[in-house]
Amino acid sequence: MPGTPPKRHTSKPLAPKCDPSKFRVVLDVGHTTEAPGATSARNVPEFDFNVRLAKRIEERLKSEGFVESSLLVTEGKAKPSLWKRVAAANRSHARLLLSIHHDSVPDSFFDEWDFEGTKSHFSDRFTGYSLFVSRRNPLFGTSLKFGKLLGKKMKAQGLEYARQYTQPLMGRYRRKPLDKDAGVYRFDDLVVLRWTRIPAVLLEAGSIINRDEELAMNSPERQDMISTAVAGAVKQFCDCDRALRRRELLSSS
Repeated sequence: MPGTPPKRHTSKPLAPKCDPSKFRVVLDVGHTTEAPGATSARNVPEFDFNVRLAKRIEERLKSEGFVESSLLVTEGKAKPSLWKRVAAANRSHARLLLSIHHDSVPDSFFDEWDFEGTKSHFSDRFTGYSLFVSRRNPLFGTSLKFGKLLGKKMKAQGLEYARQYTQPLMGRYRRKPLDKDAGVYRFDDLVVLRWTRIPAVLLEAGSIINRDEELAMNSPERQDMISTAVAGAVKQFCDCDRALRRRELLSSS
């Protein structure tokens, strides 16, 4: 109509990009020297694998600007060390906890072989990474978001996730899949996931009881693939973290 003023198109202000230098990631090194976790097919403690991979990831994150990234290494027996790491994570003011582990299988799947004159155990039946989140974490939705991002980045690196957790043969180790494309499973009562008050994801990087995958997990090439996936996922998560957490906390209040 004549005389009607033109409409003004107002655009919403863009959300500020995350500042990597202020985004703290805690890399929880699974297990301890006293409780070293699983044993690989060649008799190497899981803890050794966890330390090496966590350091590699830390280096990659810092090179990408996430300079506040840090390792969380605890001491002591299994259960006390779990509560120590939960307390440390909750004190850290971190925006994300990623717990680094390497997988095995139930003892019933073990086969025996002789490795360097020592009777050893292996299982070449299963392979692949897996990701776990707890629905009892106060920021479950945000944790799941990061788990999905990381799973997709792992897949983009050509890595496959471990599918055996959905199968009845896993017994008490069977888990409900939350994302069948990214390889994210539900593990509600895992202490380090349930009781941290920040988004938390546990990564089983690969199966060290599988003889071929153990060798792969030891290689710089595989460690770089995983580090690249983690760094890419953290970058994406960093940009949407504040909005995700705010929305989730408001919906739970």
